This record gives sequence, C-alpha cells and structure tokens, in this order.
Amino acid sequence: QVELVESGGGLVQAGGSLRLSCAASRRALNNYLMGWFRQAPGKEREFVAAITNTGGNVYYGDSVKGRFTISRDNAKSTVALQMNSLKPEDTAVYYCASGSQSFVRLSTSYGIWGQGTQVTVSS
Repeated sequence: QVELVESGGGLVQAGGSLRLSCAASRRALNNYLMGWFRQAPGKEREFVAAITNTGGNVYYGDSVKGRFTISRDNAKSTVALQMNSLKPEDTAVYYCASGSQSFVRLSTSYGIWGQGTQVTVSS
C-alpha cells in the first residue's frame, strides 16, 4: 500500500513562513502528478498547488499564487510546499495527494492522499 506522509505544519504569525513536506513510501509515485490541497473548517477542499511528474509544469490556486512554491525531489520521493507571507485565511489542514496528470485542480483527479497536516496562522 502506497502512503503519503505530510510534515511541517504548525502555528505561525501572519507574514511568516512554513515549509510543508510530503514523503511517498514508493518511488513509483515519481511518475505521477503531485498536488497540495487544503480544507478549512466548514469549507470545501481547495486546490493549492500541483507539479507534474518531471517538475516541468507547476500550477497554483489563485489565492496562493506568488506566495507559495511547490517543488519535488524524485530522487527522495518527496514534494515540498514553501509557504511565504502567510495570512490567517491560509489556516487549514493541508493534504498531499498523488494522481493522474489531467484536470490538476480537481480533487477527483487524485487517488492517493496523505493524512493531512494542520497549518494555523495567527493574526
């Protein structure tokens, strides 16, 4: 069973930075699209960022564009999300996911999900 494990969440003040990491248990996932989603209490899951298998293409949600950066290291089977200039509205559980390289902004394109990591941004 393939697993994705997120780490790096925590509490940070507005304007601060956090770096999330997602580790895959199998290198086979290096062939797949990797993405980050987030879900705040009472809200739907929201697309944050995605990166294609080679890292050649990246995609961002409008609310994080210019502040967040997604990257991957296929040699280590990891994906990172660097989050800068954090805002209170970025508070959510952040999920790493793996999926097919189509409709990258839709959660239904992703078949494997991590357990999530909490990010809390205080004002």
